Amino acid sequence: MSGDAAATGEARADVPRPRGGVRAFLRLVMIEHSVFALPFAYIAALTAMFEVSGEVRWRELLLVTVAMVGMRTFAMAANRIIDREIDARNPRTAGRELVTGALSVRSAWAGALVAVAVFLGACALLNPLCLALAPVAVVPMVVYPYGKRFTDFPHAILGIAQAIGPIGAWIAVTGSWSWEAVVLGLAVGVWIGGFDLIFGCQDVAADRAHGVRSVPARFGIAAALYGARGSHVVTVALLAWFGLLTGAGAFFWLGLLIVAAAFVYEHSIVKPGDLSRLNRAFFTVNGFIGIALFVCALLDLAVRGLSVSGS
Repeated sequence: MSGDAAATGEARADVPRPRGGVRAFLRLVMIEHSVFALPFAYIAALTAMFEVSGEVRWRELLLVTVAMVGMRTFAMAANRIIDREIDARNPRTAGRELVTGALSVRSAWAGALVAVAVFLGACALLNPLCLALAPVAVVPMVVYPYGKRFTDFPHAILGIAQAIGPIGAWIAVTGSWSWEAVVLGLAVGVWIGGFDLIFGCQDVAADRAHGVRSVPARFGIAAALYGARGSHVVTVALLAWFGLLTGAGAFFWLGLLIVAAAFVYEHSIVKPGDLSRLNRAFFTVNGFIGIALFVCALLDLAVRGLSVSGS
């Protein structure tokens, strides 16, 4: 399917007719990639629970999960809808559901609106501050896909959007602002912004050809990879700061060492002249980082006295 045909909506016999299947929507939003964001929301929520009561509050943890998945689903759906014409012109993304017609734009919007309603409902069930701040969380999720049209640094907008997760999770538990959560949120935002720099390297040719803006397209792949390395050094420093602020113990610091080693490995397998292992760096390593730090942080909180017998 040509980019022009995809952009104008011209029909072709060999293209699937638009339909509104749940499976197609779940493929569109890549629901399994929630693994990147959830571990850090759980670290924030469980640390807050430890500081407030020393017990896991399962209802709040469930609502945090629902809110995070709902918001991420909305963000991904909005991204795909807004970027569908750009996706149609890029060979890497031309097979996405809204480009091929496997899912209609109307169905994608319906799924996005359901997801944001789920997010707002979970916030309402948590506490008044969560509900009041919920619209603030939605804004950068919508601004991000437009970012590549007006700035060379859309990765920074993505980082801001992702930083909201841990901050929101802490507020969900305490009902109040926390600078510890802000530090963790910044760590997550800089981390995700950094690996978005890596991910964007594979689209340099298409982005330059079609006027899509990004750090790799504007400054080159080598500069983007250096930027990603710097971002991940800052990420480790911010995670260390969070550990100091919250009195973390040995298991947390072990997790941070694992994260630092994973970053070193990630950057060793992606080179300006060799992006063949980019997907391993982006998906496998970054998924491992979130899970590894969460497991170590959970062990640390358990050793320090976090009880699982809470309400």
